[in-house]
Amino acid sequence: MRTSPPRWADLALIPAVNLLLALLVAGLVVILIGENPLRAVELLVTGSLGSSYGIGFTLYYATTFVFTGLSVAVAYHAGLFNIGSEGQAQLGCLGVTLVCLALDRTHWLLVLPAAILAGAAFGGAWAFLPGWLQAKRGSHVVITTIMFNFIASALIVYLLVNTLKVPGSMSPESRTFEAGAHLPFFHEMLAAIGIRVSRTPLNLSALIALLAAGLAWALIWRSRLGYEMRALGHSEPAAVYAGIDPARIIVIAMVISGALAGLMALNVIMGSQHRFVLDSVGGAGFVGIAVALMGRNHPAGILLAALLFGILYQGGSELAFEMPDISRDMIVVIQALVILFTGALENLTRAPIERLLARRGAG
Repeated sequence: MRTSPPRWADLALIPAVNLLLALLVAGLVVILIGENPLRAVELLVTGSLGSSYGIGFTLYYATTFVFTGLSVAVAYHAGLFNIGSEGQAQLGCLGVTLVCLALDRTHWLLVLPAAILAGAAFGGAWAFLPGWLQAKRGSHVVITTIMFNFIASALIVYLLVNTLKVPGSMSPESRTFEAGAHLPFFHEMLAAIGIRVSRTPLNLSALIALLAAGLAWALIWRSRLGYEMRALGHSEPAAVYAGIDPARIIVIAMVISGALAGLMALNVIMGSQHRFVLDSVGGAGFVGIAVALMGRNHPAGILLAALLFGILYQGGSELAFEMPDISRDMIVVIQALVILFTGALENLTRAPIERLLARRGAG
C-alpha cells in the first residue's frame, strides 16, 4: 500500500531533487551549445548572490513573486486554480497608479495605505467575477481567469494609450510620480544608519511581502475562514455536510487571491518604476503559479521558491552578459525546466522517494 512521505520530504527533499534534475538537464543544454556548465552555474550564483548589487536585484524580483505566489496558493487551498494572477496584478497596477497620481504631492507615508487598499481592491475586484461565475453559474475558474487576463491586457493598453498617457508623448505610459509617491529604497534606508550598499530597486515593499506571507499563513492555518477554505479544497461534499457554504468560500478565496496579486504593484509601480508602463507585470502572475507549486502552496515554501526564481532572473541576466552564447531565451529555457520538473513531472521522483523512505522505515 502506498503511504505519504514525511512532511519534511514533501516540503524539502522532493522539491530539492526535482530542482537538481532540472539543473542537470539545463547543464546538458549548456554543454550542447559549447559552454562550460560549471562556469555557468558559478556566474549564475555570483551574479545573483555575490554582491550587494546582485542580492538587491534578486530580492527585488523575489518580492514580486512572493505576492503572485501567495495569490495562487490561497486560491489553491480552496480547491481553485487561479490562472488570472497576471490580469489581477495588471489591475492592481492600475489601482496603485491612480492613487499615486492623485496623492504624489503629499508624502509616501500617506500614499502607502491608500495604495495598498487600491492595489488589493482592484486586484480583488478583477478576481471577484470569475469566482462568482464558478460559484453561481458553474463556469470553471481556470477558463474565466484566462479570459480575464486577455481582457485586462486590452483594458490596460486602451487606458495607457488613450487616457493615462502624457499629452504629446509617444510612449504608452503614465507620467512619472512626484517624490511623495516613491517608496524608500533599501540602499537609502541602510545609508541612513551608516551601511553602504549598491543602488538597486529593492524597496520597502519587500517587508510588506514578508508581512503578507505571515498573514497568509495565519489566514490559512489559524483562522476559521482558512479552515473552511481547506475543507472545501479537500472535499466539497464533506464541507457542505459540515455546514460550509461553497459559493461564499469560492468568492471570498478568489477575492483574497486577486488582492494579493494586485499588491505586487507596490513593488513595481510605487517601489521602482514610479510610473505605469505597458509591461509592468512582465509575466510575474504566471511565474507565481510555478512559485506556488514549487513552494507546496505554503508561505514559507513560497518565500524560498520566490528567492530561487529571483536568483534565476538576476543571475540569468548576468549569465547572458558574460556568456553571449547563452541568450536570454536560454535563461527562459532553464526557468521552464525548473517549472517542468517541480510541477508537471513532480511524480517522476515522488514515487521512488516514497518507496525508498518506506523501505528505510521498515528496516
